[in-house]
Amino acid sequence: MKYSADNLLLRSTNEDKPGLFARLSAEQAGWDYLNLVAMRLEKGKTFGITIAQYEYLAVILSGVCDIRTNKGNFEQVGYRRDVFSGLPFAIYMPRNTEFEIEAKSDNFEVISCWSPTDRDTPIKLITPDDVKINMVGGGTGSYQVNALLPNDFGSHRLLAQEVYTPGGNWSNYPPFKHDDHRTTGKGDLLEANLEKVCFYKQQRPGGYAIQRIYSEDDSLSATVIPQNNDVVIVPKGYHPLACPPGYPAYTLQVMAGSAHQVMTKTDPIDAWMQDTPAPRDARLPLVDRGMHPREG
Repeated sequence: MKYSADNLLLRSTNEDKPGLFARLSAEQAGWDYLNLVAMRLEKGKTFGITIAQYEYLAVILSGVCDIRTNKGNFEQVGYRRDVFSGLPFAIYMPRNTEFEIEAKSDNFEVISCWSPTDRDTPIKLITPDDVKINMVGGGTGSYQVNALLPNDFGSHRLLAQEVYTPGGNWSNYPPFKHDDHRTTGKGDLLEANLEKVCFYKQQRPGGYAIQRIYSEDDSLSATVIPQNNDVVIVPKGYHPLACPPGYPAYTLQVMAGSAHQVMTKTDPIDAWMQDTPAPRDARLPLVDRGMHPREG
């Protein structure tokens, strides 16, 4: 498949109305694993399927829901009014799970990603207390990474994280890639070959990001400008992004590929930046555990 700015950026649809507003199939992306759907439900409405031979992650973007499955039920899942007001609830479901999600609030949005699997894994409700929070980089290269499905989660292929980039900053910087499965002579992993999909939310109307995607062999060089609810496909290559001053961005990044481990290669041209660290941006974290209401 020939990739360009025209097919790496998928604009959202159905803005502010119930129903699907973002979708991506593996066939559409020209790869093997990742699929994505984002939807909005009115209070009392439901969405449900049988997963079949896929592992499945549903991330609550906003609002509250009940989740009923053939492997257990989960009530009052979610709390944040939007992705900038707290850490996420999510649910990881293994293959052959039957489930139904019922919206318990009017502002309910959920995004789901899935990948084929031949393994049986446990169902797991992910709460804000389970999310691993990391501050990355320094100076205007500072950003926040909240891991939902980290390397040690136990899923088969799916890896997922929420990334927050302050206005005026860069993330995924210095640029790195994960498109070649490389190991040492002893078999230790140096780089994994991972498909990546990025789903964007903007904190303010008019917000956008600028994302460059370029490959080491120059076969791909594209720049895209994702806005609210847009999807960016990262099939290969380095993929840094920047936000305008005053316009922080949220990105749900989901990956799957040759290993269940995010192992990357930094662009050699920019590797010197790793040896000249700058102070971390004082605005971080943009979201934290203190935003999560607790009983009592």
